[in-house]
Amino acid sequence: MSKDIKKIVLAYSGGLDTSVILVWLKETYKCSVIAYAADLGQGDEVKTIKKKAFDTGAEDVIIEDLREEFVKDFVWPALRANAVYESGYLLGTSLARPLIAMRQVETARRLGADAVSHGATGKGNDQVRFEMAYMALDPGLKIIAPWKIWDFRGRNDLIKYARSRNIPIPVTKEKPYSSDRNLLHISFEGGILEDPWKEPDEDMYVMSVSPEAAPDKAAYIEIEFEKGNPVAVDGRRMSPAGILSHLNELGGRNGIGRIDLVENRYVGMKSRGVYETPGGTILRIAHQAVESITMDREVMHIRDGIIPRYAEMIYNGYWFSPEREMLQVLVDETQKNVTGIARLKLYKGNCVPVGRKSEHTLYNPDYATFEGEDVYNQKDANGFIRLNALRLKIASLMRRR
Repeated sequence: MSKDIKKIVLAYSGGLDTSVILVWLKETYKCSVIAYAADLGQGDEVKTIKKKAFDTGAEDVIIEDLREEFVKDFVWPALRANAVYESGYLLGTSLARPLIAMRQVETARRLGADAVSHGATGKGNDQVRFEMAYMALDPGLKIIAPWKIWDFRGRNDLIKYARSRNIPIPVTKEKPYSSDRNLLHISFEGGILEDPWKEPDEDMYVMSVSPEAAPDKAAYIEIEFEKGNPVAVDGRRMSPAGILSHLNELGGRNGIGRIDLVENRYVGMKSRGVYETPGGTILRIAHQAVESITMDREVMHIRDGIIPRYAEMIYNGYWFSPEREMLQVLVDETQKNVTGIARLKLYKGNCVPVGRKSEHTLYNPDYATFEGEDVYNQKDANGFIRLNALRLKIASLMRRR
C-alpha cells in the first residue's frame, strides 16, 4: 500500500462498510478523506449521510442530487436499447455506478485529491464498474479498494472494528440481506437469499406490493415517447426523474416489476438477485409497443441482435468504453422515428400493451386487413415462397439421391 497519498475521495453511502472504510483510510494513509455521496433516489438514507460522515472523521462531505442526470443520461440511453441482462435484469445498479464514479473523479480533480476509493468487495461486479470508470476517466488517480487489501474477512470483523473505534453502527435488527436502491430499482442480495430454493419473505420488498395484494381493478395509463425517450404520462409532461418516480408508484401499487433470478457475475460466479423495478418494467414494455409500429423490421432485428452484448457491456462495467459508445450511436439512430403513445393495462403484476399510435406509424390497415382489399395481390406470395424455399428444396432432393 502506497503511503504517499495526500487526499482521498471515498464513494460513501453511510452504511457499515463505508463508515469503517473512512476511518480505516485515515488510520492507514494518515491523510484527509472526502466523503462523496450521490443522491440517485435512494430515499431517506441520504438525509443522515452528512452527519454520519463528519462524525466518522471526514474532512468534508459532498452530496450531489444526480437524480435527473441519472435518469436522462444513463437510464434513458439503456431504455432506448431495451437493454436487459440475461433476460431479466434491467441494470439498475450497473447504470448507477459509472455516474457515481464519474462525479467522484471530478470531485477529486476539483479538490486536488490524488486517490479515489470505494466499498465494493473483491467478489462482486461493482469493483469492476467503479475501477474501470476511474481508469477510463483519470488513469493518474490512485485507486484504493480496501476489501482487497485489508485483513478483515467479513461483516463481523467490521462490527468489531467499528465498536473499537466508536464508529456509529445501526442498532436496529440486522436485515438478513444486502440492498441497493436508486430511482430505477432496488436490489437484494446475500443473507437469506443465498439459498436459491428459498422464497424471499414478503416484508423484504420496498417498492411494490405483491400481485395478490394489488387492486382487483385494472389501471390504464398512456405513455408518450419522443425519439425513444419518455416525455409524458397520461398527457402530463414531466422531467425524466419525475416520470420514473411516478411510474414507480403506479407500478409498485399494482405489483409490477418484481424479478428473482440467478445471474452470472463478471468475475465468474453465479449470484442470486431479487429486484424491484416497477417503473423501468412499465417503460420498457411501453417503449417496445411504440417501436412495434414505428421501426423498420430489418432495423429492429439488427438492433435486437446487438442488445445482449450492449447490456453485457453495461453490466460488466464498460459504460465508458469505445465499444459501448459506438453501439449507443447505432441504437440512437434507430430511435429517430420512435415517437408516439403506448396505452398499457396494469393488473396484478402484469403490464400489457393494449394500444399504440404514432404519426410515424408503419402499420397500414389497408395492407394488414384480413378482409377484402385491392392493394395486395395474394398470388404474388407464390413466387416469393418458391424462391425462398429453393435452397430447402434442392437440399431435400440431394439427400434423396
